[in-house]
Amino acid sequence: MSIVKRVRAVAMLPSLWCCEDPWLRSSARALLRFLGFVFWGTAAAQAFGGVLVILMFKNYRYLFQESYLSLPGWLAIAAALILLPTGVLAVSISVRSSRNRQGTLMYLLLLLICLETSSAVLAHVYSIRTASQLESAMSHLVYQHNGSCSQDPGSRAVDVMQRKLQCCGVHNYTDWLKARAASWHLTPCVPESCCKEKYSHCRGHLSHLEQLSQEGCLKKLEDQLWFVMLYVFWCCTVLSILKLLAAVSNGILMRHQPFHDLRFLDSDTFS
Repeated sequence: MSIVKRVRAVAMLPSLWCCEDPWLRSSARALLRFLGFVFWGTAAAQAFGGVLVILMFKNYRYLFQESYLSLPGWLAIAAALILLPTGVLAVSISVRSSRNRQGTLMYLLLLLICLETSSAVLAHVYSIRTASQLESAMSHLVYQHNGSCSQDPGSRAVDVMQRKLQCCGVHNYTDWLKARAASWHLTPCVPESCCKEKYSHCRGHLSHLEQLSQEGCLKKLEDQLWFVMLYVFWCCTVLSILKLLAAVSNGILMRHQPFHDLRFLDSDTFS
């Protein structure tokens, strides 16, 4: 009796599969169409993240000596540019399938997965690596600072950073006092770049601490770096998952549209 039930179950499988095929194809088309529109929208978000990374390392290049640290940003921008034609192909295939377009879409999706995975991994690795180097690089610039009127490139870099981030010193303004410990016979002061923007007459004197930025630059720059890298990491990770879904949907449609027989390989052709 159990053998008969098994035979009936096996016999029913093709009919069940035939009933599920139209639903599977329509679901794959709908998902591919939806993902095509999502790709257009997320291309702008991914390009924005790539630009943030590039500008981050360009604006603070005196702290990050390695030029390749902006590589995750360039990979993200490249992926964003490829996302646009990929979205067009995904929408067009969902309307009318074509074996050539399906194959092109699959290659683009694989390329995008490689680009976005590389960008996500590099963003994570570089965020950890650069965070450990920031403090020593900032401390070196502070101790090399020769005063607010100095023409030394390192001094200008510190002043630009402090004005841009509205910060003072590495951890706080006392870092400047430690750096100038040998000049206590002079009036204790910090660079004018430590002054808050609303105090136009501030000259960096410690007798007016309320006019100085109290936060250090290290914490602010670490927060910026972490936000930018985390944004790129999660953007690329989520988009990689969406690309996998699109590849699966495209694969389902390709399976139901087999290649035409290659008649020129038939033995009768060469006889």
